Order: sequence, then structure tokens, then C-alpha cells
Amino acid sequence: MAADLTAFGDWLAVPSVVCLWIAVLLRAPGALRSPHQRGLWLAVATAAAAMTLNLPAVVTYAMGRDPGYAHTIGLVRNFIGVLSAGAVLYFVAAATRGRRLQLASGTGTVVWLTALLVLDAAAPAHGTHTIPPVGDPVPSLAYWLVLISAHLLANTVCVYVCWRYSRRTESRGLAAGLRLFGLGTALAGLFWFAYLLKALFASTWAMPALPLLMNLHGLVRAAAILVPMLFAFRRTSADIATAWRLWPLWRDLVHAVPHVALTKPRAGRVLELLWPPVPRNLLVYRKVIETRDAILILGEYVAPGAPERARSHVAGHGVPDQRRAAAALACVLKEARGAKLAGAGQQRGEADALELPPAIQTSAEGGDLESEARFLVDVARAYASPAATAFAP
Repeated sequence: MAADLTAFGDWLAVPSVVCLWIAVLLRAPGALRSPHQRGLWLAVATAAAAMTLNLPAVVTYAMGRDPGYAHTIGLVRNFIGVLSAGAVLYFVAAATRGRRLQLASGTGTVVWLTALLVLDAAAPAHGTHTIPPVGDPVPSLAYWLVLISAHLLANTVCVYVCWRYSRRTESRGLAAGLRLFGLGTALAGLFWFAYLLKALFASTWAMPALPLLMNLHGLVRAAAILVPMLFAFRRTSADIATAWRLWPLWRDLVHAVPHVALTKPRAGRVLELLWPPVPRNLLVYRKVIETRDAILILGEYVAPGAPERARSHVAGHGVPDQRRAAAALACVLKEARGAKLAGAGQQRGEADALELPPAIQTSAEGGDLESEARFLVDVARAYASPAATAFAP
């Protein structure tokens, strides 16, 4: 059972490292531009580098060469691991905006690296760094205690801060990212705690699980830094779907009232989404604003009694109650658009303007844009329905 657990953990090493590097490369552009994300990205990048040097194939290759080469690989791996611990503390300091903790993380990292270098140089000639099942740690017990203390301190502080702030934030994406990063850090903490037990008490009962703990930590941390991208992809997908559904209504209204459009419309719906005339994150915003503005202007061309006729018309067509407001507005807009294109004069003054549904009224006053977008999608759906088509001026 223990051998199977170790074998599975070793098998997971390559997928874990590959996922870590993919996540690091995908998040690099945004993380390097944002100071708040830089520490988190650096912690994962250095962890990926250390885990790469700890791959079974790399370790076997290093052990097969001369002791000096194996020693260099082991020392570099441990140095990068301490840099990762320091980056974790820096991430915690950036998240809590603690300048003292930022200074302490940088100072502590330098002290730990210096101590490792001094202890390694003071030890007798040795090869790779290890704690063998039998015998003294290589290069020394003090070396391993310094290394383990760096990881345990950084991991403990990080888990506490991630758990604390994930419960405070209102952002689902940030909460998910913090919890995943905290979970991955906790797995790494268990890994180093098992090494501490082995170094101090020669306890080996947890050793078969160590490869699995370390490689699961890599997968979870990779997921943690990809959470913002997943939420951004979800928002982008939702915006594209909303813009796609709004486009027929928006196109017809903008055709009747062209001056409400900020930019010249593209030739088709697909081209509008693939090559939007405004920044992609503003596409739905502009569609909603321009559609609302066109509705407000076309309200001046609504014939007297049209809203009442529209409500009776959609009720007679069996439109459900929750959709009747959108369906009635779609009917009125069809009539008003036709009147505007036919060159009819304004039917109503400002006092008799079209009565707008609450979703549009509150958004126009600085309310919930998402609610207005959902309502306008219902209007767009009703605009193309048989009930709206059958509405007679």
C-alpha cells in the first residue's frame, strides 16, 4: 500500500510540474503588470522551478553523474525552495498591505539563503542533499532545520492569511483563489512537517505520502493562480452571449436612430463579436446604453394608446405574465420604429413620454446595468417573436 502511494505520487510529478508551468506562463503578462499579483506569481514560479529540479528523472540523472554535480543540483533546488518561501511571505505582505512584513520577508529570505550557504560550505565533502532512512542528514542537521523552518514559517502564515481573507472578501473569484492557494500551501506545509519529524525523531511513517503531497500541492497552486482567468473567461463568455442576443434589436433600433451609436456598426453579428468596434469589455455596456437611448428617443414616436394596445395584444397571444412587459415594449418599439422611418412626426411631448419598465429606469439613474441587460435580452427575444410581428399599427 505504501509503495503504491509513493508510485502514484511519483507518477503525478510530471503532470503537476507541467500544469504549474502552464499556469505560470499564462498568468505572467497580467501578474508582472500588477504589483498585487506579482508575489503570488513569483511564489508559484519558483515552486515550479524547484519541483522541476526534484523530478524523479532529474534526480536520477544527477545521482548518476559525479557527486559535485549532484551537490550543485540539490543546493540550487533548496535555494529556489527558500526563494519560493520568501515569495509566499511577500504575497502575504502584499495582500495585507503590511510594509513591515514585506521588509521582514525580504530580510528573512536573505538570512535563510546566507545560512544555507554557510552551513553547506562548513559541512564535510558531500553529494546531493538528503535525509537518508538511516544515518545523519546530509550535509547537516542544522542545514535541514534552517531549510524546513523557512518553509514551515512561510506556509503557516500563508494558510492563516488565505483562510482569513477568503472569508472576508465579497469576490467569489478572489475567495476561490485564496482558498485554493491556502490548500496547496497547507499540503506543502504537511510535506515539510513530515521532513521535520524525520530529521528530529527519525520518524518515517509519513514518508510514502510525501511525493503525493508535494505534487498535489503543485496542481492546487496551479489551479489557484488560474482562477482569475477562469472567472474572466466566464464573464467574457456571458458578455458575448448577451451581445449576440441583443444584436438584432440593437441593429434595428440603431438603424432608425443612428446617432445613438458611438461607432459605426459592423456589417454583421459575427463580425461585430469577432472584431468589436469598442474594447471587448465595453461591448455589452455600449449595446445596452445605445439600445436604451434609442428606446428613449423612439418613445417620442409612440402613437397614443399604443402601450395599452400592446399589453392587450401580448395577453391575447398567451405571453406569460413575467414576460409581458418585455413583449409589450417590443411591440411598441416595432410600431415606433416604423413611424420614425416613415418620417412621421413626434407623437408625444416630454410629459407624455413612453413609460419605461423599472429595469431601464433604475439603470438610467445609475442602477443595476446587469438587470437592464437581462430585461433587454427579453425584449430582443420578444421583438423577433410572432406576437410582436403580428402587432398591427
